[in-house]
Amino acid sequence: MMFCANPTAQFKSHQTEIEEAVLSVMRSNCYVLGNEVEKLEQEFAHFIGTSEAIGVANGTDAIELALRALEIGLGDEVITVSHTAVATIAAIEAAGADPVVVDIEPEFYSLSPSQLEEVFTPRVKAVIAVHLYGQSVDLDEISKFCKQNDLFLIEDVSQAHGARYKGKRLGSIGHVNCFSCYPTKNLGAIGDAGLITTNSAELAMKLRMLREYGWHNRISEFPGRNSRLDELQAAILRVKLKYLDESNEKRRQLAEYYINHLAELPIQLPKIRSEAEAVFHLFVIKVNNRPEMMRYMLERGFQLGIHYAVPVHSQAAYKDRIRTAKDMHVTDDVAQKIVSLPIYPELTTLEVDSVVNSIKAYFGK
Repeated sequence: MMFCANPTAQFKSHQTEIEEAVLSVMRSNCYVLGNEVEKLEQEFAHFIGTSEAIGVANGTDAIELALRALEIGLGDEVITVSHTAVATIAAIEAAGADPVVVDIEPEFYSLSPSQLEEVFTPRVKAVIAVHLYGQSVDLDEISKFCKQNDLFLIEDVSQAHGARYKGKRLGSIGHVNCFSCYPTKNLGAIGDAGLITTNSAELAMKLRMLREYGWHNRISEFPGRNSRLDELQAAILRVKLKYLDESNEKRRQLAEYYINHLAELPIQLPKIRSEAEAVFHLFVIKVNNRPEMMRYMLERGFQLGIHYAVPVHSQAAYKDRIRTAKDMHVTDDVAQKIVSLPIYPELTTLEVDSVVNSIKAYFGK
């Protein structure tokens, strides 16, 4: 069976280095927020192009702590999208704020800047720009809106490690920026992990305190929580970070192969934003009769994915509770028709070709 992602394959690609790194930590007698975390933070900040990086327990915590560091909470609103992992919305609520969602762009499936003005109120304090599927949102327009309204811009880069917009790495442009390092991500741990980047030394210091009970010299200066990154995950991420650009280039090559060989079919293929460099965390197509196609592919050994089948504002936990833009028709339409094809660096051209041929056969080509 072939899946959309295969973190085990990535482990096997770097198995010797990862096992040596893990063994080194196990022998070190330092297991949480130690030397490996500190080095990862330095190396990741250098990679992204920021002065600071902060390791935390997971990507959801990264967003929550970012909001808390910016003093966004009870009574405040944060604008984002409903077409995202539920973690984005859950983190806003965990910080005590209220999520407000807008529709997405029909070509790129990311936040539509055209609706920001519609949902803006004096309660809005920030915009979380989710770089979905491995490429950038329209950062020019979103940044312009934030500046005009004195709002914080938070980049959710959980699906776009290493991607660029106008030459800059995503995660270097917002006031504070959040990464999940869940095992299936482009930079994935073997367990949960997260990172935050910023160019503010003051915010970085506050974030380091927030992730550990608000401590300064083990005295809580303000309420914090436990969101510590462990040394094992940091050591694993340090190994994988060395190969991230190489892995992302392989993803781009696989995506190009899909695009070239599926171009004649009645499906909507991913479109790359002008002046952006995508890293294809997912390869998402839009089709009619999705259930039928997925059944056909499953019978041939391909378990395709859906990212995401139900918009967050329509899920039971959030239905009728989240303020939305008046028109959410793109989000609603996309949720019914998108399909994620297998894409990860260890896939061979022969394996991708087998996916292509099966899709063509489904369409009678």
